[in-house]
Amino acid sequence: MKFFDEILIYVKSGNGGNGCTSFRREKFVPKGGPDGGDGGDGGNVWIKSDFNINTLVKYNFKKIFKAENGYNGKKKKCSGKKGKDIYINVPLGTKIIDIKKKKILIDITKKKQKFLLIKGGKKGLGNYRFKSSTNRSPLKHTKGKKGKKLKIKLQLTILAEVGTLGLPNSGKSTLVRNISNSKTKIGTYPFTTIYPNLGVFFKNKKKYFTIADLPGIIYGASNGIGLGIQFLKHLERCKILLHIVDFSLKKNSNIINNINVIKNEIKKYNKNILHKPIWIVLNKIDKIDYKKKINIINLKNKIKEKLFFISAKYKKGTNKLCKNIIKFLKKK
Repeated sequence: MKFFDEILIYVKSGNGGNGCTSFRREKFVPKGGPDGGDGGDGGNVWIKSDFNINTLVKYNFKKIFKAENGYNGKKKKCSGKKGKDIYINVPLGTKIIDIKKKKILIDITKKKQKFLLIKGGKKGLGNYRFKSSTNRSPLKHTKGKKGKKLKIKLQLTILAEVGTLGLPNSGKSTLVRNISNSKTKIGTYPFTTIYPNLGVFFKNKKKYFTIADLPGIIYGASNGIGLGIQFLKHLERCKILLHIVDFSLKKNSNIINNINVIKNEIKKYNKNILHKPIWIVLNKIDKIDYKKKINIINLKNKIKEKLFFISAKYKKGTNKLCKNIIKFLKKK
């Protein structure tokens, strides 16, 4: 199923029901007065968080959402029924943006969170409301107010504590799949991952974290090459980033160059992301005798960030990595 993280939809609250003009006509009541009832308020439009969904895909097929109109008032002072509210369920991490005002209305980040997006139209009043000592038989009633329309953008940013980044085929998906419950696709060719995936590393009830697997980015991604950087916004909420690098390259210079490629592309997108804690994770140690082929001491001197050596495929070094992540997140 395709991943959707930005969707435009149209919403409208319900119109208020009209008030009624009516007079009592009962046997043995010679001076029956006004008894026209009020209308019902129009239905509201709500935004509601839903922990069970993680994509906006369903809103790609339905774009217009209308709350129910309020019912008109009736005789015998019977009020019209209120229009039914509608609830737009969105994943955690969804921003609701008013397109016209270019303003973020709400950021949905909590379970069971609700937000009143548009209030329904106000009800009209029946003629019994206008009875007075000087006007015993009012003919006046008011119409209900019209509901409001709004064009909004639903913008999803995955809520993950840990984010992964790196060149295609560096082993991001293998790592996320092997340490979590993620079902992300794994392959021996570039761009196996074409949409973000979310997994949870779980050791026990107190020791766990969420991790996001993002599509790989390449040189020139900021100019639209490859899959581009359209999914990098999902790193903005992460507390820590794992930069996965292919360690099987023969030369240190190639490894350093690959690290710098990603840094430069992220800097062009949003340099604030680089202010987050970034750990360099050198992957695929199973493919080489790295003690003989690479001068590790020299490499460590060139890399300022915290450094880890792992084999995501065979889960070597991954336990140590996860323990350090949990320890780091506890301090946050």
